[in-house]
Amino acid sequence: MHNDINTLFDNLWQNYLDVTPSARKVHALLGDEEQQDLINDHIALRTFNLDKVNLEKLAAHFIALGYQEAGEYHFEAKKLYAKHFEHPDPTQPRVFISELLVEKFSDALQNIVKSLVDQIDEAAVSADNFLYSGRHWDISFADYQALLAESEYAAWMAAWGYRANHFTVSNNHLNRFDSIQAINETLKAHGFKLNTSGGEIKGSPDCLLEQSSTMADKHPVEFSDGVHAIPSCFYEFARRYPKPCGNLYSGFVAASADKIFESTNAN
Repeated sequence: MHNDINTLFDNLWQNYLDVTPSARKVHALLGDEEQQDLINDHIALRTFNLDKVNLEKLAAHFIALGYQEAGEYHFEAKKLYAKHFEHPDPTQPRVFISELLVEKFSDALQNIVKSLVDQIDEAAVSADNFLYSGRHWDISFADYQALLAESEYAAWMAAWGYRANHFTVSNNHLNRFDSIQAINETLKAHGFKLNTSGGEIKGSPDCLLEQSSTMADKHPVEFSDGVHAIPSCFYEFARRYPKPCGNLYSGFVAASADKIFESTNAN
């Protein structure tokens, strides 16, 4: 396990940039000379709910660094369960970890997923680099497509493995953009494609959180039977609103997160 939060996030960030070249462009667009470092609201990680690699196994890496569980979420239609974690130091990013409820899918999907997870070395899961170690298995493009037919999420995991699925710019900390709308307009003007599922802006000031995101980059993946460009990772933007007590809301809104997942859709 990492003993340093910054090292972990630096590694997650570099690994994310490797397959998300648009992130550098977004960074350059939204930052300014005084603000080279954008504040990261949260990252998200995906996994399967099989014992070897379930949500708790991923969370252990963050809990070892002082993170605490802060909320749980259910996604009935996508058959996912998630939790988010926060650090006592409010400058550290939140962490959102979801897992696919494998047993709720067809036998065919279950068999493919189990065969992937079986290829992971048990020791790898607690190794320092696990959260940005990528894929620990071989998979054919045919199996990827079979998973895709049932679950976009399962297919993404099978192709990409363990890495940050997205980073999130905190709109509250940006100097030049006072709304998610302003961010979206700038991104569109520069040719970025936004996730429009449920509207370009998910959530509202009433639910204390507004979010938007780019659609994932397409990046080549090596399958056992050839190389194919498929959706990789994306960039999210979040604006948080104060609760009655005056502190900014720090949780997530399941209905909005449900739509954010679709940023990696392959269509």
